[in-house]
Amino acid sequence: MKKLIKSFLITLALTLSINLYAQKAETVNLTQTTGEFNKKELTLKAGQPYVFEVKNDGVDHKLGFVIAPKGQTDEKNYISEAYLQKTIKNGETATSKTVTLEKGEYVYFCPLNPTPLYTLIVK
Repeated sequence: MKKLIKSFLITLALTLSINLYAQKAETVNLTQTTGEFNKKELTLKAGQPYVFEVKNDGVDHKLGFVIAPKGQTDEKNYISEAYLQKTIKNGETATSKTVTLEKGEYVYFCPLNPTPLYTLIVK
């Protein structure tokens, strides 16, 4: 009986661990038009996995997407997981890898099509 209970508890612990680590990424959809994104500010949850999906809507050249800590917008501080899998032409959409951010303030922008620095708050 003790072996059965021990086996059950181990199985339960493993199942809970797997479910925590296999948390599904939420998709954040953004559209970029000439010189701006459609969403001017984002608020996300710390520790939650996200995938950023960006659409080029009417910009006649390739676009990208960058997230960086607020006040640290040099390329060396870009969060590489947030890069799109490819640059996107007019009418195309691309996604980032899975990104999990810590609590804090960030900015997002396009480094190829000059856009403002948009606020990304992670609570």
